[in-house]
Amino acid sequence: MSDSTKANRTILVISQVYVPDPASVGQHMHDAAVELVRRGHRVHVITSSRGYDDPSIRYEAREVRDGVHIRRLPLSSFGKASIPVRLLAASLFMLQCIAHGLFTRRLSGILVSTSPPMAAIAALVVSVIRRKPISYWVMDLNPDQMVELGKLKPGSIPVRLYDAFNRVILRKARRVVALDRFMAERLNKKIDVTHKMDVMPPWPHEEKLESIDHAENPFRAEHELGDKFVVMYSGNHGFSTPISTVLQAGLQLGERDDLEFMFIGGGVGKKEVDAAIAEHEPPNIRSLPYQPFETLRYSLSAADVHLVSVGDDVVGVVHPCKVYGAMAVGRPILLLGPDPCHVSDLLRDHDIGWHIEHGDVPGAIETLEEIAGTDRQRLAEMGARAQEIIAKQFSKASLCGRFCDVVEASIGVQDERRFQGQPVAEEQAS
Repeated sequence: MSDSTKANRTILVISQVYVPDPASVGQHMHDAAVELVRRGHRVHVITSSRGYDDPSIRYEAREVRDGVHIRRLPLSSFGKASIPVRLLAASLFMLQCIAHGLFTRRLSGILVSTSPPMAAIAALVVSVIRRKPISYWVMDLNPDQMVELGKLKPGSIPVRLYDAFNRVILRKARRVVALDRFMAERLNKKIDVTHKMDVMPPWPHEEKLESIDHAENPFRAEHELGDKFVVMYSGNHGFSTPISTVLQAGLQLGERDDLEFMFIGGGVGKKEVDAAIAEHEPPNIRSLPYQPFETLRYSLSAADVHLVSVGDDVVGVVHPCKVYGAMAVGRPILLLGPDPCHVSDLLRDHDIGWHIEHGDVPGAIETLEEIAGTDRQRLAEMGARAQEIIAKQFSKASLCGRFCDVVEASIGVQDERRFQGQPVAEEQAS
């Protein structure tokens, strides 16, 4: 297909969050959209007009950003105060997306993720009526997440209905992308989509995440970190990423003036951090909001080790995306979670960090003291290995390119170097 033909056909992207919103889903959708524009496609994005985490933030209703046409819808984000509020926003967003999708001109295909889940319903309706293929980017799994977190009961009517829809969308989608082997296994238990599934993690923005030396880091200077050893959690504090064990360990390590804990970002779990600070006024624990994407290199590099949390019951349900940013700035990883999981695979295969279990506060204290006492040369070597893994296996150029190959394949534009003779899943398994 020639570039002129591509430009006359539209790929519709449905995503409740999109840049400049800091949520990672929107950042990755933007990267893919920009790459598809670079390849000659016309890309139209339907998204929310307000901030996902902070609905007081309002974005332009219409915009062309990096060649991508963006339409932001009202009444589609009311924050994350409660599940009913989020469901209302997602439902209104879904209905508006259907209306816009039905009248998108020269539609050739639809790209949608599972965030929010109802976006996939909109994609399915538009796909059936317009008879256009779907590329389905599975970033998390529901109702699995709600069941594992105790929000819904297994076998309940909402769960059965949701799983029925999952089987429909998985069957209907032309291509399915899962983020890791655990997620792929869960998907295939719902319905076997091996023949049209690609397994690849989301890419880090390593081009903006170079390692900054502590002595030259304005973030460390601004927050007067000096020579302190910094343990950092940066990103969404969610139900599926509990940080209680390390938070409690930090409170018990309050007498150590050389050890600092920084919790950066937002989400429902951030309330626990803020409540602990308000109650105990610990000298060694800080809470900060999301940092601007443009200066993320400084905040991430300010850490000596990055905490990555994976809930015990959500392996394969959500993917620990924040691990890649930490690796991209050359910092070791402290996993709080189960083994096996995607992060424990990385730690075991490459020796880039430590592992502690949820609920084991004494073990967390012991490990944190061990990490803080680790020779700085060894920490640097672990960080260097982490950066090398990003460069060789998880670079944005490689993964975003592969992802867009999948999207193009779903609409019949195939990269002959990858899609000659065998499905992607078989190619990966060989």
